[in-house]
Amino acid sequence: MKTLIQNGTLVTASETFAADILIEDEKITRIGLNLEADTDHRIDATGKLIMPGGVDPHVHLDLPMFDTVSSDDHYTGHKAAAFGGTTTAMDFVVLENEGFDHSVDLWMKKAEKAAIDYSFHMNLTRFDEKIAKAIPSLMDMGIQTLKVFTAYNGRLRLDDGGIFKALQVARDNGMLVMAHCENGDVVETLTAQALADGHTEPIWHALTRPSWGAVESSLRMAAMAEQADAPVYIVHMNAGGEVDMLQYARERGVKVMGETCPQYLFFSQDHLSRDDGAKWICSPPMRTEQDNAKLWDGLRQGILQTVGTDHCPFYFDGTQPIVYEGSEIAIPGKELGRQDFTKIPNGLPGIQDRMPIMWTYGVNAGYMSANQFVAYTSTNPAKIFGLYPQKGALVPGADADIVIWDPEKQVRYGVAHSHQRTDYNLYEGWELTGYPEKVFLRGKLIVDGNEWKGKRGDGEFLKRSEGMIL
Repeated sequence: MKTLIQNGTLVTASETFAADILIEDEKITRIGLNLEADTDHRIDATGKLIMPGGVDPHVHLDLPMFDTVSSDDHYTGHKAAAFGGTTTAMDFVVLENEGFDHSVDLWMKKAEKAAIDYSFHMNLTRFDEKIAKAIPSLMDMGIQTLKVFTAYNGRLRLDDGGIFKALQVARDNGMLVMAHCENGDVVETLTAQALADGHTEPIWHALTRPSWGAVESSLRMAAMAEQADAPVYIVHMNAGGEVDMLQYARERGVKVMGETCPQYLFFSQDHLSRDDGAKWICSPPMRTEQDNAKLWDGLRQGILQTVGTDHCPFYFDGTQPIVYEGSEIAIPGKELGRQDFTKIPNGLPGIQDRMPIMWTYGVNAGYMSANQFVAYTSTNPAKIFGLYPQKGALVPGADADIVIWDPEKQVRYGVAHSHQRTDYNLYEGWELTGYPEKVFLRGKLIVDGNEWKGKRGDGEFLKRSEGMIL
C-alpha cells in the first residue's frame, strides 16, 4: 500500500518546509518536492500542515481508584487520542504484590483492545532488595521507566532512601525515573486537619496540597538525582516555583527534565470553588493564575521539555449513563465524593484535548512556535522515552504516524465534539482555530474528518530502549 501526501507544509521540531511525503505500508519512505510514484492513494494537502503524530507520555487508562475505575479504557481513550492527533500513548502499570511480570501481564491484557500504539511505565510503589534485583528485567519487557511518588503516604510513596536506591538502579541499567512531587507528610497532616474542622468541599483538595510542597519536592528530587548521577523526569509540573527549581537544577548540570499538562496552564484552584468544582479535581491540583503564567514562560523559554495530559477521566455524575458508540454506559465517578473531597476520584479527561487546545491557545496566541508545539507534544517525548526516530519524526524510515492539520478549521469545542468517554469537558464552549483533518497510524488512515476508521486491536505495544536526556 502506497500513499502520497502532496503539496503540504511539513512541521517538525526544528524546521518548517514545503514537501511531499510518500508512505509505503507502515513507513515513511521519501520526503521531497514534487515526488512522483505509483501509488494507491494521493492526498492533496494544499494549505495544510503535516506533523508527526502526537506522543502523550502520561495517561491512565482503565485505572482502579476509589471503588471505581477511570472511564476510558485502552480502546476509548486511544480513539479519543487519535481524534486529537495523538498516535502513541504511554500508560502506567500498577505494581501488584505478585511482582513485575504479573503486573505487566495484567496491563498487556487490558491493552489488547488498543487503538493506537502504546507503551508502559512501571509504578514503583514498593522497594526492597528483591524488587531492586528484579528492576532490570523490565528492560527485557521493553519498559525503561520507573515512576516514584513523594506523596500518598502508606499507599504509593517511597521514602527518600528507597527513591535514591531506585535512581541508582536506574542509572546502572539505562533506565529513567519519573517522579510525582508533593510533600506527602504535609498533605496528610493538612487533610486530617481540614476534615476534623468539617471542611469537605472540593476547594479543600487544593488547600490541603500547597504548592510549596511541590516546589521543595521537585528540588529535592533533582538533588537526589544529582547525588545518584542519574536522570529524573518530573511529571505534571503545576507550580511556577517548580519551573524555577527546574531551571536552577538544569543550569547546574543536573539531568532533570520537566513535564507540564494543559490543565495547569489554563485553570486555577478557583475552579474548585465552583458548584461543579469536582470536575477540576486532580493531583496535584491547579494552582493560581500566576502559576499558569510562569508555566507558559517555562514552555516559551524551553525550560520545560514536554506537555503530557495525565489523562485519567471520571464521570462528573456516574449515576447517569452516557451514550458511547450507540450504547448506554454509566461508571461511578466524582459523585462518590459529594460529601467528602477526599473521596472524589482524582483525575481529568484530556487525551483528545491536548493538541487542539495547545495549538489555538499556545501557537496561535504566540506563546510558542509551531516547531515548539511539535517538540513538546511529539518529538521530545519520543526522544526521552526511547522511541525516536520511530515515533515523533518525519524522516524516511520512521513509522508513518502522520497528522494532516488544518490550521484554518474552526471548532466550537466541548463534550459533544470529544470522543473521551465521560460526561463533561474542561474546555466546554472554547473556540478553536486549527484541528486535525486526517490521522494516520503506521500508514493506515484511522481518522478522516469526523469519521473513525480505526478499530480495537490496531495498536501495537512498543518496546522501548534507553532514551535521551534533553
